[in-house]
Parts: sequence; structure tokens; C-alpha cells
Amino acid sequence: MSELFEIIMIVSFGASWPINVYKSYRARTTKGKSLGFLCLIVFGYIAGIISKLINETYMASFSAKWYVLFFYVLNLIMVSLDLCLYVRNYRLDKTNNK
Repeated sequence: MSELFEIIMIVSFGASWPINVYKSYRARTTKGKSLGFLCLIVFGYIAGIISKLINETYMASFSAKWYVLFFYVLNLIMVSLDLCLYVRNYRLDKTNNK
């Protein structure tokens, strides 16, 4: 049952990240964004992935539960993309404020 709630959590987060990435891309500014928050989320997803990889019980049933790790990695990619957009937008902010 706990795995079901973990899947619901990770899919819910996963559904929101593409929207956030799109908004960051369109906004072309870092206003309203937090670099610390994004870095903390990246760190959290990396920790979650490592947790799955070192969990012997999970790895023993990996062929039946691969999708959980897939969503962790997908979310990490989305947040990392948002982090890259933050860097781009930061540079645009600096250029526009000269």
C-alpha cells in the first residue's frame, strides 16, 4: 500500500514539473524562482534514486517495479531542465539590466 502512495506522490510531482519548465521557458526571467529550492529538489530526487538502488527488496523485484525508479529519473530530468532554464534566465536578467 505504501508503494501506491509513493507512486501517487511521484506522479503528482511529475505532472507539475513540465508546466513549471514551460513557464520558466516562457518567462525568460528568474523572478519568482528560487535557485536554492531547485537545488534542494534535485538533491532530493538524487537521494530518492540512490535509496531505490541500494534497497535490496526493491532491487529484487525491480522487473515488476521499474516504473517507480523511472518516474524518479523523469522528475529529476524535468527539475534539472528547469535548473538549466534558471541559469539561462539569470543570464538574460543580467543582460537586460545592463
